[in-house]
Amino acid sequence: MESCLSDSEAILRAREGDGSAYAALVTNHQESAFRAAFLVLRDASAAEDIAQEAFVRAYRELRRFRAGESFRPWLLRIVTNLALNEKRAGGRRTALFERAGRLQADTTEPAPDELVVSDEQAVAVWRAVDRLDDGDRLVLYLRYFLDLNEKEMAVAIGKPAGTVKSRLHRAGRRLREIIERDYPELRDLND
Repeated sequence: MESCLSDSEAILRAREGDGSAYAALVTNHQESAFRAAFLVLRDASAAEDIAQEAFVRAYRELRRFRAGESFRPWLLRIVTNLALNEKRAGGRRTALFERAGRLQADTTEPAPDELVVSDEQAVAVWRAVDRLDDGDRLVLYLRYFLDLNEKEMAVAIGKPAGTVKSRLHRAGRRLREIIERDYPELRDLND
């Protein structure tokens, strides 16, 4: 029944050495950790390794976690930093658009940003996103794939909320520019 613990309670108990409390945190956040790593690395095996390493690091640093804060963005900051380091070190890459459908969260209502597109359009969208730099892709992934709000994104990337808002706006603008210039067949997706 440990998975019924709130994150705050699980953190307090894990800090006191309760391994099952930390296991509850892992259970509650393993999918998000894997998704974040996968979105950066585009390799399932490497993403699993990074997610696991992130949980180990988070456990070691749990004493540094600030009470009252949300655990998920803090963990995702660790995950994305590890994943970006892995990528910079020559991590393997695979095509994200081939697996994107499996990464979508099951929800009862579609998110307002969701688009219904054909497979060809989805491939084109992923190619356009892939042309963005790592920083732009990361903020788009955190917002639209992991559904973090600006405050959670700020924690995840270690920047002020205002910076996150401007980075998200710039990333969206750059993606629109790429689509307008190189993928005219995608221009009417929002109509």
